[in-house]
Amino acid sequence: MEKTRTNTKPRIYVACLAAYNSGTLHGAWIDAGLGEDEVRGEIARMLAASPEPDAEEYAIHDYEGFEGATIEEYSGIGRVCELAGFIAEHGELGGAVLSHFGGDLDEARGALEDRYLGRYRSLADYLEGVTEETISVPDALRYYIDYEAMARDADINGDVFTIQLGHHEVHVFSGH
Repeated sequence: MEKTRTNTKPRIYVACLAAYNSGTLHGAWIDAGLGEDEVRGEIARMLAASPEPDAEEYAIHDYEGFEGATIEEYSGIGRVCELAGFIAEHGELGGAVLSHFGGDLDEARGALEDRYLGRYRSLADYLEGVTEETISVPDALRYYIDYEAMARDADINGDVFTIQLGHHEVHVFSGH
């Protein structure tokens, strides 16, 4: 059920399980950015309108706008709303960082707040810039520096990690 780039607000499709189990599709798309209480209210309204009497159980059957972050069928509404807020704030990069950290929201937040080094054409471009900012490279040696090899080593050694969102769009984070 993993979704990719959508550029829409995070929302979930919540289905009534009583209706589903009796062969009827009944559910609603709900804006996950509303807040937990409002989303729970929308779910209650959807269940109250169910063709099945006394409908109480629901499941998330689809979602969109979460920029690559995964929502499970029985994800807690609080978590869904927290993810929606994070994605609304950080967009596609937020979704990719969440994915990098296996959905760990605290790790993703920490990476974006404390470890983000910027957006570059490549990791080699980042390292070239850092090198030229920190040391004076003599012109006679400038063309002998292999920034691609430096980038490979920095990645392998865990000094940095990158998130690539597009051609020449590499987001660099410190690895430690």
